[in-house]
Amino acid sequence: MSEHVYKLLEVTGSSAISSDDAVQAALEKASATVHNLEWFNIQEVRGHIEGGKILHWQVTLKAGFRIED
Repeated sequence: MSEHVYKLLEVTGSSAISSDDAVQAALEKASATVHNLEWFNIQEVRGHIEGGKILHWQVTLKAGFRIED
């Protein structure tokens, strides 16, 4: 098994639909310019509410990408 080195990138995704969609939006946008994304760890989940209803989700996550040899 080869050894890998990773660098962390912190991004925040947002969605009016769900926290899962906010995570997906963050990862899709990051993967457009960052190669070798391999894992993520959710750091914080926030939401905006009005009238007792969730209007917007924001999810901050750290994504690890493998540094190429």
